[in-house]
Amino acid sequence: MEKWIERGLVASRWVMAPFYIGLVIALLVVLLKFGQELLHYIEGSYYLSGEETVVGALEMVDLALLGSLILIVIFSGYENFVSRIDGTDHTTWPSWMTKVDFAGLKLKLLASIVLISAIQLLKGFMQIEKLTDRDLYWLVGIHVVFMLSSVLLALSDWLQAKAGHGDE
Repeated sequence: MEKWIERGLVASRWVMAPFYIGLVIALLVVLLKFGQELLHYIEGSYYLSGEETVVGALEMVDLALLGSLILIVIFSGYENFVSRIDGTDHTTWPSWMTKVDFAGLKLKLLASIVLISAIQLLKGFMQIEKLTDRDLYWLVGIHVVFMLSSVLLALSDWLQAKAGHGDE
């Protein structure tokens, strides 16, 4: 009976596979939105002010970072929770693709979130005349919280690794 339960529990990891397929679809939606933003950016480029040019570019960087974040979650999550990805025959694949453990995944995710937050903050500063003080305080506060969370997570992972417990 115990072996059947264990086999069932181990097989349940495949329930996560549709989530990663859904994230691939979400990545395609982000690509579509990026294409729309790029087209809009190109169409209006002649009439954009310097500020609007920077904000438009930052919006596309933001979408590219979101796409990268989704890709990291897809590969790392699948590799860590569903099944190994065999990259031995694929020399052109990025080296991190099959080597990000759960601790590395957490740090990469938080680093991406901090970067996205920083871009939102920069866009806010570029459009400072359109924002209230309260809006700016929220942007800065949220960014600081993300940064502190990242530092604390990295510190806790470092302390855990130093103590020799790893990510078990």
